[in-house]
Amino acid sequence: MAAELEAEVPAFDRSLLECSAEELAAKWLQTNDLQKEVYQHLAYYVPKIYCRGPNPAPQREDLLAQQVLLGPMEWYLCGEDPAFGFPKLEQANKPSHLCGRVFKVGEPTYSCRDCAVDPTCVLCMECFLGSIHKEHRYRMTTSGGGGFCDCGDTEAWKEGPYCKKHEINTSETEEEEDPLVHLSEDMVARAYNIFAITFKYAVDILTWEKENELPGLEMTEKSDTYYCMLFNDEVHTYEQVIYTLQKAVNCTQKEAIGFATTVDRDGRRSVRYGDFQYCEQAKSVIVRNTSRQTKPLKVQVMHSSIVAHQSFGLKLLTWLGSIIGYSDGLRRILCQVGLQEGPDGENSSLVDKLMLSDSKLWKGARNVYHQLFMSSLLMDLKYKKLFAIRFARNYRQLQRDYMEDDHERAVSVAALSVQLFTVPTLARMLITEENLMTTIIKTFMDHLRHRDIQGRFQFERYTALQAFKFRRVQSLILDLKYVLISKPTEWSDDLRHKFLEGFDAFLELLKCMQGMDPITRQVGQHIEMEPEWEAAFTLQMKLTLVISMMQDWCALDEKVLIEAYKKCLAVLMQCHSGFTDGEQPIVLNMCGHSVETIRYCVSQEKVSIHLPVSRLLAGLHVLLSKTEVAYKFPELLPLSELSPPMLIEHPLRCLVLCAQVHAGMWRRNGFSLVNQIYYYHNVKCRREMFDKDIVMLQTGVSMMDPNHFLMIMLSRFELYQIFSTPDYGKRFSTENTNKDIVQQNNTLIEEMLYLIIMIVGERFSPGIGQVNATDEIKREIIHQLSIRPMAHSELVKALPEDENRETGMESVIEEVACFKKPGLTGRGLYELKPECTRNFNLYFYHFSRAEQSKAEEAQRKLRKQNREDTALPPPALPPFCPLFASLVNILQSDVMLCIMGTILQWAVEHNGYAWSESMLQRVLHLLGMALQEEKQHLENLSEENVVTFTFTQKISKPGDAPNNSPSILAMLETLQNAPHLEVHKDMIRWILKTFNAIKKLRESSSTSPVAETEGNIMEESSRDKDKAERKRKAEIARLRREKIMAQMSEMQRHFINENKELFQQTLEELDTSASGVHDNSPVTSDAKLTALGPEQTRVAEHRQVVMCILCQEEQEVKVDSRAMVLAAFIQRSTVLSKNRSKTIPDPEKYDPLFMHPDLSCGTHTGSCGHIMHAHCWQRYFDAVQAKEQRRQQRLRVHTSYDVENGEFLCPLCECLSNTVIPLLPPPRVLFNRLDFSGQPNLAHWIKTVCQQIKALYLLRDEDCNSGSSEKMDELQLPEGFRPDFQPKNPYSESIKEMLTTFGTATYKVGLKVHPNEEDPRVPIMCWGSCAYTIQTIERILADEDKPLFGHLPCRQDDCLTSLTRFAAAHWTVSSLSAVQGHFCTLLASLVPNEKNGNLPCILDIDMFHLLVNLVLSFPAIHCQDFSGVSLGTGDLHLFHLVTMAHIIQILLTSSTEENGMDQENTSSEEEVAVLTLYKFLCQCTGSALKEISSGWHLWKNLKAGIMPFLRCSALFFHYLNGVPAPSEMEVSGTNQFEHLCSYLSLPNNLTCLFQENSDIMNTLIESWCSNNEVKRYLEGKRHAISYARESNKLIDLPDDYSCLINQASNFSCPKSGGDKSRAPTLCLVCGTMLCSQSYCCQTELEGEDVGACTAHTYTCGSGVGIFLRVRECQVLFLAGKTKGCFYPPPYLDDYGETDQGLRRGNPLHLCKERFKKIQKLWQQHSITEEIGHAQEANQTLVGIDWQHL
Repeated sequence: MAAELEAEVPAFDRSLLECSAEELAAKWLQTNDLQKEVYQHLAYYVPKIYCRGPNPAPQREDLLAQQVLLGPMEWYLCGEDPAFGFPKLEQANKPSHLCGRVFKVGEPTYSCRDCAVDPTCVLCMECFLGSIHKEHRYRMTTSGGGGFCDCGDTEAWKEGPYCKKHEINTSETEEEEDPLVHLSEDMVARAYNIFAITFKYAVDILTWEKENELPGLEMTEKSDTYYCMLFNDEVHTYEQVIYTLQKAVNCTQKEAIGFATTVDRDGRRSVRYGDFQYCEQAKSVIVRNTSRQTKPLKVQVMHSSIVAHQSFGLKLLTWLGSIIGYSDGLRRILCQVGLQEGPDGENSSLVDKLMLSDSKLWKGARNVYHQLFMSSLLMDLKYKKLFAIRFARNYRQLQRDYMEDDHERAVSVAALSVQLFTVPTLARMLITEENLMTTIIKTFMDHLRHRDIQGRFQFERYTALQAFKFRRVQSLILDLKYVLISKPTEWSDDLRHKFLEGFDAFLELLKCMQGMDPITRQVGQHIEMEPEWEAAFTLQMKLTLVISMMQDWCALDEKVLIEAYKKCLAVLMQCHSGFTDGEQPIVLNMCGHSVETIRYCVSQEKVSIHLPVSRLLAGLHVLLSKTEVAYKFPELLPLSELSPPMLIEHPLRCLVLCAQVHAGMWRRNGFSLVNQIYYYHNVKCRREMFDKDIVMLQTGVSMMDPNHFLMIMLSRFELYQIFSTPDYGKRFSTENTNKDIVQQNNTLIEEMLYLIIMIVGERFSPGIGQVNATDEIKREIIHQLSIRPMAHSELVKALPEDENRETGMESVIEEVACFKKPGLTGRGLYELKPECTRNFNLYFYHFSRAEQSKAEEAQRKLRKQNREDTALPPPALPPFCPLFASLVNILQSDVMLCIMGTILQWAVEHNGYAWSESMLQRVLHLLGMALQEEKQHLENLSEENVVTFTFTQKISKPGDAPNNSPSILAMLETLQNAPHLEVHKDMIRWILKTFNAIKKLRESSSTSPVAETEGNIMEESSRDKDKAERKRKAEIARLRREKIMAQMSEMQRHFINENKELFQQTLEELDTSASGVHDNSPVTSDAKLTALGPEQTRVAEHRQVVMCILCQEEQEVKVDSRAMVLAAFIQRSTVLSKNRSKTIPDPEKYDPLFMHPDLSCGTHTGSCGHIMHAHCWQRYFDAVQAKEQRRQQRLRVHTSYDVENGEFLCPLCECLSNTVIPLLPPPRVLFNRLDFSGQPNLAHWIKTVCQQIKALYLLRDEDCNSGSSEKMDELQLPEGFRPDFQPKNPYSESIKEMLTTFGTATYKVGLKVHPNEEDPRVPIMCWGSCAYTIQTIERILADEDKPLFGHLPCRQDDCLTSLTRFAAAHWTVSSLSAVQGHFCTLLASLVPNEKNGNLPCILDIDMFHLLVNLVLSFPAIHCQDFSGVSLGTGDLHLFHLVTMAHIIQILLTSSTEENGMDQENTSSEEEVAVLTLYKFLCQCTGSALKEISSGWHLWKNLKAGIMPFLRCSALFFHYLNGVPAPSEMEVSGTNQFEHLCSYLSLPNNLTCLFQENSDIMNTLIESWCSNNEVKRYLEGKRHAISYARESNKLIDLPDDYSCLINQASNFSCPKSGGDKSRAPTLCLVCGTMLCSQSYCCQTELEGEDVGACTAHTYTCGSGVGIFLRVRECQVLFLAGKTKGCFYPPPYLDDYGETDQGLRRGNPLHLCKERFKKIQKLWQQHSITEEIGHAQEANQTLVGIDWQHL
């Protein structure tokens, strides 16, 4: 089939290419019936170009379509060659002052918090950077795609609407001119014709419903091919679609993933091509397979020509969009065509047609036409208005379609509302002309149809489907918010009328919410099913802002406010009339007052927490006071009709409900109620719930007798009995032994007092108290910071946001708090300024219980620190507004005094009554408030006023005749000395002091300062007494402490005396185990310390005693004792790599003997430094394995360690480990024998060793062909060499076993092969790991400028000691001949022999690895040498030899550019010597080297280049031979080079080595330089590493995070043609951008599908990776396939906080310190360990499929 097609295609192409656009356009210009001509042309050609086979070929299709279909249209439109026509249009066109850039998914957008009219006004990056807003406070977010840049739109910005680029275009045209004037009339007519035809064609074909005929496009010959077309939906998951497709059209998984990705992106994809039957069969399989759980996937079998025309229809819409970009005139014409009414009247224009069939179109088609609308209708201001009207008229239908549709909002035409409704002029025009507010609210009501008998909303159980529908409905609230977001400045009568009409509709909506979800208290048994409560609260939350905005609109116009107030009141009356039936009236009497109310018990009847109508009325009532309407037009307001008891009834019930829940009376109602109460107080809802209920009570109290209010309140709290009957409390507590009931009543009394405190004290809302809005925010912030210092984001979360997502915090925060910058971790914190603490109110109404107690504790602590008394008196309050002024009288009302008196009475006779301290504390607070109030009244007293607030007199008066209770004042004085009230003393003292001050104020009409003092006398004396008392107590406490301390030290002394020898021993050990060995070594401090060679400083042996962390036993580390081991972790590493692309082709055959200097992949060993017995560890590890097997059978989750790979957690610190290193005594001491002969020089030594090697080779050949014995005679063995000698292994069995264990582990991990302890490569891997680990540690120390010794943490020090000693001892458990073979080959790379050919050249060997390998394999040869040459001599000669090779390496590769700054001419001897050596090199290489005349440069380069090698060698020999480092090397000084040379017994002038050994070195140098590779390098044909190697760092990140977002938004997925990546992720090691977490970029790795990041870690970091997820602003650590964790990013906002997920959108900047910290983790190889700790700490991380990222 495919082959036939391929053959057919070219044939078509030829006939298609002959079609001339120019001729066709000329023909079209002549014709009368243009539509017919064009349609015939399309009918014939479209099916020939599009949809020719099973797979689309977009490049070919586009090419042909441009040539055959669009070309003629462009010629026709321009009337000439479009190549000239379009540029002419562009020149004539004035560039637009609107930017209009449509955002891609993930592109950064910016909104200015100071100048944007609302948060939906955004700029693209380019406009933002060129605007004034980048200096302002701005938010940065990533676009979800689809919106456009508002630059140039004057309605979107309060200031700075233009960026630099768009500014130029505004100066000339002030008045709106018709863009058509720039076009000729012919042009206008032609454009009109062709636009009308093409636009209609595209709309018709896209909205076409029939599956196999066409609208006016019937073809002459009709082919019989169909497509089986699969459509996208939001119900089925990727996995379901992939699985179904594999079954239905039997494709591979890769193909199915391709199909699914395209369906998800474009909305549809053909999955089969062929005849009708063939496609129908696939369709039925797909439908059958997906209809089990949900509705089936949508599949259609479509005729190929329909699909072809639809493809071209989309192409046409895109083409139209690009054509109108050339000229505003053309844009205007297209808009006219689109909005022109068709023949069918209403809704028949093309634009209407498209909008109304939106939900029937697939995703790709929607996106294309939405883009066209944006670039045409929304960019032309005249037509934007007309389009808005069409949109508003169709609003109800569009929303209905959207509800039924299952695509997300971003691809629905309904989402365009944000582009229209947020434009202030459009929004107001739509409200007045199209009654938009009412339309939106009515549409909303249509969708919430479920009501109960009273007409309230009723939500059934919240199923997934309902939640989905409900989320859709909420988008309507969003539209309402958009319409209201910009508030009108002037009102027309029309606007008033229509707004109030909308307000009526809104009240209808609230009326349906008033009293919804009523609840009744469960008594007896627990509620069986938690009732549905979330939907109602979701609704409330979404509406909160709308309710606030409605009030803001009302506040702007007095007439509107008065009308709205009346309407709201009327609706509230209606609601009430439905509620109060059948509740019988009762009369309450108390303190000579009586009031009539209804009998109602919150704990028995139904009660609801939703009262939006009452709360709206409360809000409007405050506005009457704030706007002063209440004082200007009292006659217009129905204030006299208000019935205060009716107003307060429901809010009071709601508050009582909260109190009873707190008292534990509603426990049996389950969590749903607890959650409701939580949200009622929560910052998201409280503004329009809890706060407004308090306001409503304040409104009620201000209009009624406070005594009446208090009685009703006592009755609702079910406390009326207790306070109205004298002595009821006493009887109650004796009769009622039920603890619970007593407790409940106490809590209720506390809650009621708290409520009274709130009613009187909460006057910080403008309109209630005489304050402004900033005072309110300041107070919120002060109270939040009273709890503890907080980060910026926490504070923002704790404050309510307005409709612009602003809290107003930034404007006031500086006045009340200081900012403390963060350190390396943590975040910046705001701390409260000390002078603000006097505004602290313990009973602040927005504190939760927990916050209140924390704040109280914090404040008391603070006072103690400042040596003040710990009373927390009520702060001074602002005065009430006149409308609420009478509120304060509640404090001095009879009932209130009775309540206070009763509670104080209980406290005085504290044994007889059930009362609580918090009750008393609240009463004291209320007394304080009343006194403060009176004091303020007196201070602000003007001449003629009389103070009506006489609280002090009332509390000094004793009770009435019958029971003669003492006055409140008297009781306070009694309580002041009560021993059981220690805590409250300070507060009572403060009250009495204030009382005296007020008395003085009253007595002296002229407040003379003398009066103050006498009132204080009594108080002072009591304070002195108190002080003396405190002092006495403190003294007693001090003596007691001293006595205890004396006893303890006495006991210690005894203990030490008794256990003397134990302590002696410990002290000795402390001496020995210190890692510096100086203390007890015979080395005199001034002697020169030498680390190697025959001159090596002798170090006295010292015992090393360690303790096992598992069995706590101690043991000395000895050769023949049981093995002790360190937990260790081996990993492959590319941290030092200079060539990441290198991979090991076949690990089974790879020979790791020589390390290339690019260090492309090394093996790193790290340890946490914890020691165990080998057998204890073995037991522990077996237990871990057994547990893992059991766990696997139970649950299939990963742990943070992979037992199959030998991983475990260190039993002490839970550090990830995968093997153990044995602890050994210094190994060289064991192999060193007496050196009785004189030590040979280098040449002599090399000669001897070469003879020994030759002998070994001959012997080996001998073994192979044992026949020829005459060879044996020729072989003269070097003197004292006994090749048949087998050395005895000095180690105990258990140590040997551990040597093998660790060796095999290193081999397994390093080469990624199966363990095999016999493999000859095992020792090489061990030496390599030792060398590589030393190199990484040297690099870290060098990068941090730390000295080489004395600064390593002890875990690294222990690790290096053990690792080096292990590597030196490992040859004893390997095959001797293999190690000897390695030594021979290694040496041959420097001293050539005839046996070893093709070894790497000197440029391709890492010299430090070579040194370690040579030194550690040499004992295998030396052990058979009995000539008396010491091992140290060998070390020294090997070291000198390798150092010289390294010098030659450096000189060959150093690219010294001679900059003319030649140092002083008197060259030092070093420089002369280096020049001589360099010249000799030039001779050897045949003068291919550059001539260099400056010895100073050469010497400087040589020193710099060899430094890392010398430092590594110093570490190596220090750990190998245990010679302590000279103290000069423990500080960073200038002469480090000299100290190193002396420690390593090198001459300071390194070139002396060559002069001393010139006889042999000259030949060696010649042999090194004659290597072919060296010649190729010098001829420039290959590359070589130059020294010193630069340290690897992570990539450089930009300072501003939005640069990264921009870079990521331009990154498209490399696999799915140009598609934007959803989770672009940046590798911080190499800077590659990857497409993470998506099917398109999955690859197969070791037989598993893995995501792009995991695959990348294997190539870039040998299994470990550090990534930055750009959209989430998160760092991702990965190690292997199952390990990963998230890590805080190095980007912080101005408040020192990270913003993971970019939720807050504050500008982010790079924090260099934090980035360094991540870099250090990487350099220290701690990424895997970090992941391990994170996964142990947070189990959810283990469940994530890291390999798919």
